[in-house]
Amino acid sequence: MTHDFLDLPQILSARGTVRLPGSKSISNRVLLLAALAEGETEVRDLLASDDTERMLDALKVLGVGVSHLGGENWLIKGCAGQFPVTQAELFLGNAGTAFRPLTAALALSGGDFVLKGVARMHERPIGDLVDGLRQLGADVTYLGSEGYPPLHLKPANIVPGGSVKVHGDVSSQFLTGLLMALPLTGQAVAVEVVGALISKPYIEITLATMARFGVQVQRDGWQRFTVQAGSRYVSPGTIYVEGDASSASYFLAMGAIGGGPVRVEGVGRDSIQGDVRFAEALAKMGAKIEMGPNWMAARAPLGGLVAVDLDCNHIPDAAMTLATTALFAKGTTTLRNIASWRVKETDRIAAMATELRKLGAVVEEGDDFISVTPASLKSAAIDTYDDHRMAMCFSLAAFGTPLRINDPKCVAKTFPDYFERFAAATKAAPVIAIDGPSASGKGTVAARVATALGYAYLDSGALYRLTALAARQALVDWTDEAAVAAIAAELNVEFSGDDIRLNGELVGDAIRTEEISVGASKVAALPAVREALLFRQRAFNQAPGLIGDGRDMGSVVFPHAVLKVFLTASPEARAERRYKQLIEKGFSANLADLLSDLKQRDERDSQRSVAPLRQEADAKLLDTTHLTIEQAVNQVLVWSREALQ
Repeated sequence: MTHDFLDLPQILSARGTVRLPGSKSISNRVLLLAALAEGETEVRDLLASDDTERMLDALKVLGVGVSHLGGENWLIKGCAGQFPVTQAELFLGNAGTAFRPLTAALALSGGDFVLKGVARMHERPIGDLVDGLRQLGADVTYLGSEGYPPLHLKPANIVPGGSVKVHGDVSSQFLTGLLMALPLTGQAVAVEVVGALISKPYIEITLATMARFGVQVQRDGWQRFTVQAGSRYVSPGTIYVEGDASSASYFLAMGAIGGGPVRVEGVGRDSIQGDVRFAEALAKMGAKIEMGPNWMAARAPLGGLVAVDLDCNHIPDAAMTLATTALFAKGTTTLRNIASWRVKETDRIAAMATELRKLGAVVEEGDDFISVTPASLKSAAIDTYDDHRMAMCFSLAAFGTPLRINDPKCVAKTFPDYFERFAAATKAAPVIAIDGPSASGKGTVAARVATALGYAYLDSGALYRLTALAARQALVDWTDEAAVAAIAAELNVEFSGDDIRLNGELVGDAIRTEEISVGASKVAALPAVREALLFRQRAFNQAPGLIGDGRDMGSVVFPHAVLKVFLTASPEARAERRYKQLIEKGFSANLADLLSDLKQRDERDSQRSVAPLRQEADAKLLDTTHLTIEQAVNQVLVWSREALQ
C-alpha cells in the first residue's frame, strides 16, 4: 500500500480462521490501571496500534516504567497511584480511550498537565467528564472551546465525602474515566448517572478490569456506582488482553455474506466485551453462528441475509458493520439508538450515509438512526474520514463491487494489518493479464479467452484510444497532461459485446484509425492520465473473472493477477497483421510506414517513465510470430486452467 488508497477487486467468497488483535478498549484500560497499581504487571497480547502507542508514550512521559518484552507483551512498573513526573504536556492524537481516562486520572493525581490531540480530538466533547471531575474538586481549564480539549489540569483540592453526577448519554468513556480515577482520591465516592447510560457493555469492561486489579465497584443497576474508601490498585501479576470483539465483527460479517465459515479466535462466549453480541445481530439477519469460550464462527444462510430493525445501544461500534452488511440483506435495515456515532472519530452517521449512497444504496439518516436499503452496487472511491472503522466496514462492500478505499492506513488505530488479513480470508475475482506490444494479437487472443472462460474482457488500450479521441473532440492537445487527465477521469464510456460507445455514440471504428492509435500512445505516456484511468480499469475486476489486455496489466493495473502472459511477435509480423487489418476495413495503408510507426511506438512504450512496456519476471512469454490465433488462444487457455485450479 504505497499509495494513499487501496483498490479492492470484487470478492467472490470468504472462509478461513483469523486470530484477532487485542481489544483497544481493554488494552488502554489495562495499561492505565497497571501504571496506577502497586507492583509490576506483565501485559500479554496487547493491541499494537496508534491508540495504544499514544497511551504507552504518555505513560513514559509521566515516568512510568514501560518495557517491551517482545511481540505483543509489555512489562509495566506500577507507581502506586503517584506518577513520578508531576508536570508535563501530553499529545494523545485521536485516541479517545487514552484521552478520557488520562484526563480523569491526571486531574486527581496532584500534578500540572496539559493534554492535547489532533484537530478532530479537539472537536470531541469532554465537558460532562470535566463537570464530574470539578464536583470532586479538580482544577480543569479549557484551552480552546468550552467543553472540548485541549485541557490544562492543575492539582485538585479533593472534596471529602464525594458524590458526583455525570451524564451518561454522550459517551460511556466519561463514566469509565471517572470510575478508574476514583481510587486516587482515597475516599468513598458515589457516582450517579444522569439520564440513560449508553454503551453499557463498555462499563462492564471497565468494572471487570478494575476488579482484576483489586478494586470492586459497588453498583445499583446502571444509575449509581460506589468506590469504597481505601480502594487501591494492585497488580494481578500477568494479565491477558482479549481479542477485539469490534474487529471480530468484520470477519463474522464476511462469513455471513461470503459463504464462510469464517472463524475468529481470541474472543467468544466468555468475553467481557459487549460487542460479542454482534453475533446475535448477525443471527437475526439469518447468519449461521457457532460459538465457543474464546472463538466464534459465521456462515451464510442458504436463502441469503434478511434485513433487521435493531436497537444498537449495546453494540455501538460493531453496529457500524451491520450498516455495510445491510447491502447484502433483503429489505431495509434500520439501526437505532446510535446517537453516539456522531461524536466518535468522525460523525459516523453522516459519513456512513454519504459513502453508502456513493455505492448506490438508498439511505435515510436521523439524529440517532440510519436506514439502509440495498441496490445494485456500483464501484466508488470510499472516503474514510481518518476513521479506522469506516475503512474496515466498507471493505465488506467489495463482495458486491470493486471499490477504492482512500487512506487505508487509518486502520492502524486498532488493526494495522487488517487488509492483509482480509485478503487472506477472502477469494477475489481472478484476473488474467495479457500484455504485449502493439499489433501482437493480444486483443484478439484476450477476447477469445474471455469468451471461452465466460469472463469479462477489458481492452485497456481502448480506454487510452477513447481518451485520445475525447481529447481530440474537445480540441485538447494530446501533450496537455492536466487537461487530458481531466478528460480521462470523466470519460463516459460503455462497453457491450463488440460495441464501444463514447458519450452514447458508437466509436469502435473511430478509435482504430492510425491517427488515434498514435494519440493513444502519446496520452498513455502521461502519468496523470494513467493515474486517472487506473481505478477505471480495476473496476472491471468483477465476478466471475476478468481478462485484461494492454501494456501494463500485469505490472501496474493487476499486479496480483493469477496469470500474466507477455504476448509478442517480430515487428515485421506485427506490421503485416496491422496492414491486413486496415486493408480489410477499407483503409489505405503502407507496409513500410506501418513497420516504422510500430518500431517508434515500441520505443515510446518501453522507454516511457511511467509503467513502461516490459515482460514481468512472473509472466509467461508467448511469441506468436509463427502461431495461428487458435494456437495462441489454446496456449493461454491451458495456462489459465492451470492457474485457476
